[in-house]
Amino acid sequence: MSEAFIQELKTLLGPEGLLLESAEIAPFLKENRGLYQGVSCAVVRPTSAEEVAAVVKCCARHQVTITPQSGNTGLCGGAVADGGILLNMGRMNKIREIDPLNGTITAEAGCIMADLQAAAKAEDLMFTLSCPSEKECQLGGNLSTNLGGLNVVRYGNTRDLVLGLEVVLPSGDIWRGLRGLRKDNAGYDLKHLFIGAEGTLGVITAATLKLFPYPKVRVTAMVAAPGIHELMELFVTVRNRFADHLAGFEIIPRNAIDLVHAFDSSLLEPFPERHPWYGLIELNATDPGLDLQTPLQNLLSELNCPARCAANAAEASALWAVRHAISEAQTAAGASIKHDVSLPLNRLADFMVEATRQVLAHLPSVFVCGYGHAGDGNVHFNLTQPKDMPAADFNAQHHAFNRIVHDIVHGMGGSIAAEHGVGRLKAAELKHYKDPVEYAMMLQIKRLFDPANRFNPDKVFSCAE
Repeated sequence: MSEAFIQELKTLLGPEGLLLESAEIAPFLKENRGLYQGVSCAVVRPTSAEEVAAVVKCCARHQVTITPQSGNTGLCGGAVADGGILLNMGRMNKIREIDPLNGTITAEAGCIMADLQAAAKAEDLMFTLSCPSEKECQLGGNLSTNLGGLNVVRYGNTRDLVLGLEVVLPSGDIWRGLRGLRKDNAGYDLKHLFIGAEGTLGVITAATLKLFPYPKVRVTAMVAAPGIHELMELFVTVRNRFADHLAGFEIIPRNAIDLVHAFDSSLLEPFPERHPWYGLIELNATDPGLDLQTPLQNLLSELNCPARCAANAAEASALWAVRHAISEAQTAAGASIKHDVSLPLNRLADFMVEATRQVLAHLPSVFVCGYGHAGDGNVHFNLTQPKDMPAADFNAQHHAFNRIVHDIVHGMGGSIAAEHGVGRLKAAELKHYKDPVEYAMMLQIKRLFDPANRFNPDKVFSCAE
């Protein structure tokens, strides 16, 4: 990059907004799973949408590419720089407004999710997006991959919660669409183009999202089932009985709990006896006088289902801690080939059975661990290296396992990308599986917004497209 370009960035951003030394840049180039190594000569750290717009126009003049990055907790390489500049949103971390009457929060892309939850709670409101990495991940990244998370049954995924966006376009124009309207049918609903687009169409700098009354009653229970089909039938029964009070239902296989206990033996064992499958249920209500625990216990007793209802908040947290630890335990166990996929709910159990069968037929010693969110059919179907196989040899199986798993997902009407996006990891897979007409429409949108392919190139689409 030219000295003139760097000097222009220095003038725009000041010393705190521009990192140029390799030691300063290195932490931003490290990818979460170590699959990719980022490359960039500069990390830009703006504090406003106006600064982002100025940087974008500067990059356009000098024909420099831009990789947007928020918390950098993604698993598909979507925030990995491959030349050009890295636009890190971490300094844009202000909560601009909480409106209790409208039930909204307007926050910048660099806000950490747990901080948004705490700010809403202080107003007796609930920011409902929640995931195991919520103390690290940032709003911009979750918007860019359409996070589902742990409360999806009742509150929906990110796309369902966003009312308005502020976006810097590849032209350098700022779209100021931070409207808190529940209904706006005046033309196209443009915000949905940017949610889930992984920074390929523009940089989301802020969002207005729905808040909900903070629950005064919370009931957490762990249930057990002899198989995944039985567990999904149990989910349907609980959902039908408790309707809007069911916030979350997580599906967990026994071997995931074994993995968690090998990682941290202090974590709770839900039952004295072992079961093939477990479901983690979360009910909530805003009426402090409403008893949800008794009817849930009665239902589970009627179904003759092994169940453990948390007696207090500490026990509820202990049950959730088992679920939260799965990803970290997998990382500690060795190299992992992850498949973040979604299925229609009526095919989720069939997928679990068939995908497990086929990957074990391909490599009998692989450790299969599929878990996830029953509410939106999102499965994290992850494969961990066998103990007797070097990590490099296992990672060399990535394409073969992708073809097995993704073929099954596609055949069952599912998606190969759920809440972690496409990124660099699945760009070729996206083209392989997408309907050609749908893929062509997506590519036309990309070319309309970013004809020079400067925004997050080689993510979602190949640079060669």
